[in-house]
Amino acid sequence: MSFLNKMQRKFGRHAISHLTQYIIITYVVGYLLAYLAPQALSYLTLEPYYILKGQVWRLVSWVLVPPGRADIWTLIMLFFYYSIGGTLERTWGDFLYNLYIFFGMFMTAVGAFILYGVFYAIYGLPALVGSAFSTYYVSLSLLLGFALTYAETQVLLMFIIPIKMKWLAVIQLVYVAVDLVKGNWATRVVIICSLANVLVFFLLGRNWRRYNPKEVRRRKTYARAVQQSQAKPGQARHKCAVCGRTELDDPTLEFRFCSKCNGNYEYCQDHLFTHEHVK
Repeated sequence: MSFLNKMQRKFGRHAISHLTQYIIITYVVGYLLAYLAPQALSYLTLEPYYILKGQVWRLVSWVLVPPGRADIWTLIMLFFYYSIGGTLERTWGDFLYNLYIFFGMFMTAVGAFILYGVFYAIYGLPALVGSAFSTYYVSLSLLLGFALTYAETQVLLMFIIPIKMKWLAVIQLVYVAVDLVKGNWATRVVIICSLANVLVFFLLGRNWRRYNPKEVRRRKTYARAVQQSQAKPGQARHKCAVCGRTELDDPTLEFRFCSKCNGNYEYCQDHLFTHEHVK
């Protein structure tokens, strides 16, 4: 995945900050349209037939199509996804979070055209497939991404039942698996393409350990320790936690922080590999 790292260094500054807020706004707008002008939603769906006829706005406007009806559970869902989406955004960084979300949306559009092409190849007539695509699987990919990053985090299901995110994700995946088995090929195309971002980002070998909350916290602690080590002229910048020597005692000494110690511990070259790790 060095390609993603190169992309992040080159285009990371162009990433959209607070993307979760905009996602929630599209949900709210979609539900308002469904309530105030439901007929308008038919002009927003991801319909390849109409897109090929020139209605190119549907490539984007489909994100306004809500995944279900508006009720009290919708408000709970919006708050929940706002919370986990914002957490993922802070943990992964804007660029990677943007890429995860937009790749999922792109593959959803690809899935719509694949489904349209399959129906056309079989029946020889254009078919309307837009009703099969909504933001439901975008939301599900957020939940799965959060569960794979914060597997042990506990939430209250229905505000009563404590459950860890990994088990909540398993429950959702069971429903998806049932749909894959019992559904037709149209259903399978929708699910596989809409959740392609999860498959690509998590199941094809990316090292997500670096985005683990503990690892993120460790790197931030290390960065603060390095910054604090910048001393004033005449003061020692480095000090070995074992022997106490500094660069003032011997200018040839080299010092390093230990990534395995629990805390900001710096060691000279003689004790970097021989000291006992602080746990």
